[in-house]
Amino acid sequence: MRILQTLTGLVLGALLSSVASADDWPQWQGPNRDAISAEHGLLQEWPKDGPPLAWKINGLGGGYSGPSVAGGRIFGMSNRGDDEVAWAVSETDGKSLWVTTLGPAYDQSWPQGKEGPGCTATVDGDLLYVLGMRGDVSCLQVRDGKVVWHRSLKRDFGGAIPTWSYRESPLVDGAQVICTPGGEHATLVALDKLTGKTIWQSQVPGHPQAAYASAIAIDFDGRRQYVQFTQKGLVGIAASDGKFLWRYDRPANTHGINCSSPIYHDGLVFASSAYAAGGGLVKLGKDANGDVEPSEVYFTRKMQNHHGGMILFDGCLYGASGGNEGGSLVCLDFPTGNVLWDTRAAGHSVPKGSLAFADDRLYYRTEKGLMLLIEPSPKQYLERGRFQQPDRSSQPDWTHPVIANGKLYLRDQDLLLCYDLKART
Repeated sequence: MRILQTLTGLVLGALLSSVASADDWPQWQGPNRDAISAEHGLLQEWPKDGPPLAWKINGLGGGYSGPSVAGGRIFGMSNRGDDEVAWAVSETDGKSLWVTTLGPAYDQSWPQGKEGPGCTATVDGDLLYVLGMRGDVSCLQVRDGKVVWHRSLKRDFGGAIPTWSYRESPLVDGAQVICTPGGEHATLVALDKLTGKTIWQSQVPGHPQAAYASAIAIDFDGRRQYVQFTQKGLVGIAASDGKFLWRYDRPANTHGINCSSPIYHDGLVFASSAYAAGGGLVKLGKDANGDVEPSEVYFTRKMQNHHGGMILFDGCLYGASGGNEGGSLVCLDFPTGNVLWDTRAAGHSVPKGSLAFADDRLYYRTEKGLMLLIEPSPKQYLERGRFQQPDRSSQPDWTHPVIANGKLYLRDQDLLLCYDLKART
């Protein structure tokens, strides 16, 4: 009996170890919110028609919610008819596992993005966190979609619904869920992840309302803080109590359409927006009183990132530059802001899009359905494959590509495509 117990324990331990080491994509922009996967063994070049399609499903409903992948399940949000829903499907074949109605679909007045939610669900153990278009935060059980708790950023915190609705993906950090109501007395809030109770609410001077970006957590000088891009600028908030720490407004555009998450590396924070704005890098330091003080390293109009996100790799910052007029893929030297290459200047047909990274390759999805595989290089644009997404909807491909467990996921409204990226030896 003791031998059997020992063997059972070893088997369970091996299974748990396997699950823990799986290359899941459990939240917005992956495990570390930097759009980078730690996976290896993926195709370094694509065949003429792209990687093989493993499966595809229809019926998701409308929206731009990117898939999150964890524990053998894929999660997302949609509008289905008159309802806003969260859903889960099998990672193996896309078979539906559950659908939970969260409330009535939000009737956004502006046409861009009104098809459905833009939040990527955040998976934390047995729980799942989503944010709807009108600002309803819900915690659900992973196994069956049952709602555990619910809060309203508008009703509970005086939040102002942005013009194109709430698009943030909640940040789970330790025991806290971080969201951005954009209220007069609650720019950011921390909620208890198990109960939804308010831990703190942070008031930023000047009452910057919520934009469309999702916050990141950083550690600077031994202190945890949350960095968020609001309608008026970049802000830093103490993780422990919500105290306002610092602010940098220059990367924000005059329309308040600030969508991309900031990037942090070694005491440096970068943020960028489109609409004639640009990107700014600040170095965090301390003033005479010991308070956090940002100092600008540079500001450049050569990186006007709309909503496709940016990736920092090996000292280079990659991202699309351009707003509604189109744009191109640009590579900047991160420390200086100097342009290393620009696809438009080099004569390549690469319009603006969104990014992910895995196994020394950039995955770039243009808004018109073209999917590109790019080898990162500070010297030149190096394309290693491309294919056109099949079964395109009439809407822009704004949902970012997702890489998890050897698969590439592309969502286009009602459709989810799963491609096999594994290299065959």
